[in-house]
Amino acid sequence: MAAKDSLSEASGFFRFGDGVLGYGKYAGLQPADSPRGSLPDACEDVRYTSDSVVLPFDLEEVIQNLRLERYTRNCQYGSSENGLIAWLYYAVRPLLPVAVRSHLQRLYLGDWSKIVFPNWPVDHTVDTIVRSTMQLLLRAQKVDRIPFIWFWPDGASAAVAMTHDVETTAGREFCASLMTLNESFGVNASFQIVPEERYGVTDNFLDSIRRRGFEVNVQDLNHDGRLYNHRDEFARRVAKINKYGQRFAATGFRSAILYRRQEWYSDLDFSYDMSVPSSAHLEPQRGGCCTVMPYFVGKLLEIPVTTTQDYSLFNYLRSFSIDLWKQQTDLILEQNGLMSFIVHPDYIMKDRENRIYQQLLAHLAWLRDQKGAWISAPGEIDRWWRQRSKMELVSDGDGWKIEGHGSERASVAYATEKDGKLVFSMEHSPIAELSASAVKRS
Repeated sequence: MAAKDSLSEASGFFRFGDGVLGYGKYAGLQPADSPRGSLPDACEDVRYTSDSVVLPFDLEEVIQNLRLERYTRNCQYGSSENGLIAWLYYAVRPLLPVAVRSHLQRLYLGDWSKIVFPNWPVDHTVDTIVRSTMQLLLRAQKVDRIPFIWFWPDGASAAVAMTHDVETTAGREFCASLMTLNESFGVNASFQIVPEERYGVTDNFLDSIRRRGFEVNVQDLNHDGRLYNHRDEFARRVAKINKYGQRFAATGFRSAILYRRQEWYSDLDFSYDMSVPSSAHLEPQRGGCCTVMPYFVGKLLEIPVTTTQDYSLFNYLRSFSIDLWKQQTDLILEQNGLMSFIVHPDYIMKDRENRIYQQLLAHLAWLRDQKGAWISAPGEIDRWWRQRSKMELVSDGDGWKIEGHGSERASVAYATEKDGKLVFSMEHSPIAELSASAVKRS
């Protein structure tokens, strides 16, 4: 796979087939400054060599631009996570009832449905670009299939991660009941704990979570919305956050309100982070990583948030069903991706919300039992993705085998083209054929 020479000096938006946007430098012309309007279509500028494909953009650069949200420089979302309004809001937030907070937040995020990019309710642009490129390689190399290491262990069709952010004393007290509820459906989870100011955090409380097989992670420092405001202040706070990570025996981190600056992640002394939404329409910091797969940011693994938070569902959208969650899980399953959830113990204590959460748990159990999804805590996903990244695909006579730590749970998969679409299959899997949802090409 090669990129054309003479790439533009500045990055911008372009199309890569119907409904798929890329962001980066482009060969032969300046890409668009905005995702709106008419955009150049990279499919028209793809060229083939004897055994490869020449793209009019740098594939690695475009993927990184999307994952790291660099495209947001060219997007006007209408709200800023670090503006004066946000500062004033978080200064008085502890004094406001939930109903008042919800009303102010709906006003603040009222333009969410007008956002053109990323896609809603799930964005998998990165995954679609990669798979579409794989489809081009099949044609260029004139081969029937391309082998690769399947995404998830034991041939699972997709992955599910349930996470619980504990925000208040009442939420902390509800954690034991929430664990019992999760256990009744066989759904493991992680609990993200705020170390300072919100509530008391005792060793007994942390041990009560770990003893039952659940994971403990660190959530921000004090949940005041200011972690990423300034670089020096971030470094000061992270030094304390890292110490809390050691005390909690936590390998994962999440920032409050999903604020993030991925270029600062090198300061975090954790194995993985869970602060980047795939599509952040309903978050104060807009953007999103445009993928439903984990990815590395330096040494840190990012496990993206790929579904709508319970708070947003109940308070922004005023929706009290799992219909949106089911729509999102269906879309992610088509991509064989990660369905990751944030459900707060603080917001599901009432009967109505609790029943909705139980319906979600039942749906996830159905996805596991009927669709082959792998339900796992995020720490397990982190360990698997790191193992997979170090495995090697080795030719074994007429076929292929996988070598490396954890390879006994790995599967050889094949990408093939069928009826103009990319299709995945595995030789030794209960799921014989899995759609790759690639863009159909003429």
